Amino acid sequence: MIAAYVVSVAGTSMSAIAIPWLVLTTTGSAAQTGVVVFAQLLPYVATQLLAAPIVDRFGLRRSFVWGNAAAAVAFAVIPACYALDILTLPILIGLVVLAGLCRGTADCANGPLVPTTAELGGIAMERAAGLNSGANRAALLLGAPLAGVLVTLFGPATVVAVDAGTFAVAGIIAAIWIRVPETSTVQRMGVRRYLGDLGEGLRFVRGDRLLLGFIIMVAATNLLDQGLAEVMVPVWARDQIGSATALGLISGVGGGGAVAGSLLGAWLAPKLPRWMTFAVSYLLSGAPRFAVLALSDSLVLILAVWFVSEVFSGTLNPVLGAVSYERIPPELRARVLGVLRSTAWLGLPFGALAGGYLTQALGLHTALWVFGGAYLIITLAPFVFPAWRELDRRPGPAPVPTPTAP
Repeated sequence: MIAAYVVSVAGTSMSAIAIPWLVLTTTGSAAQTGVVVFAQLLPYVATQLLAAPIVDRFGLRRSFVWGNAAAAVAFAVIPACYALDILTLPILIGLVVLAGLCRGTADCANGPLVPTTAELGGIAMERAAGLNSGANRAALLLGAPLAGVLVTLFGPATVVAVDAGTFAVAGIIAAIWIRVPETSTVQRMGVRRYLGDLGEGLRFVRGDRLLLGFIIMVAATNLLDQGLAEVMVPVWARDQIGSATALGLISGVGGGGAVAGSLLGAWLAPKLPRWMTFAVSYLLSGAPRFAVLALSDSLVLILAVWFVSEVFSGTLNPVLGAVSYERIPPELRARVLGVLRSTAWLGLPFGALAGGYLTQALGLHTALWVFGGAYLIITLAPFVFPAWRELDRRPGPAPVPTPTAP
């Protein structure tokens, strides 16, 4: 499962570089580049929520395999059309929309596949969630620079073809080596049943105060993180260092810290109290980054704070994942995890927008304190509200299901 996910996410990371560069170098239009990126991202995010009832009926493994296979085909058509000189903007938009839908479906299945395979392997949920998070962050960290090198050497169309190959390989790995219980036939569903299943997942989240807390905190801090990463850090690098090199160093060091934190969390989280680990890690992962940018012009100090903060950030996912897996009934995992994943992305477009306007209106220093203060208040919630103490409630051992052949 982890191997398939690493290959798949690496392909996603590479396409995030190759597709915009292909549009920009072909058309020269930043506006058209933005349209294509939006056309790929929107269906990907929406599918995390909307495809969950279908994934439940179709089967987790089948959805992951066929989602990656269909994405491979959609991406493979792009360089083929480019080579034939028939790749118009409408064709490209249609293909990236299809790819976003397919990738969203595959990742919607990946979420519940993690606890399912962990149960079969007798692996602690914290460890499984940490390994999955570490795989995600490592693949993103490696995929983007690799795409940059390959685009420089061979051109963006070739890299898109490589992306297609990564999705195909991920599907093949899952088809051969992942063995989870699944119905022998695909269950049919009508519109009424689909809406009922979708509503059931939403109602479950609404009735669980802890999961609602997760959604609110993650969505809010993701919004603030996006404003920091997309606007405030670049402005700081331009004003204080005068070079994009600092931007790359901060991003690289932060990514390395996040990978290290995820792996550290996978190792230690099963042995640590969840509430204290989560509360302290969230508190130290966010606000210090805003404060150090506002108070210092030392790149070395900022890199050190960034690395430590991202290590603490990486330790959050093992706890978040384990608690979510345990609280959600297996038959609802795709639907509820789809809600959690999609809502976590809701604030991303608005984070950069708010960060940009606030920085422009009030200046970088004030904007950093406003965003950092908001981050601090949000991350104090686990210390204040009693519902967060439920993090320490661990279920008893569950019977291990018997794997069946696909």
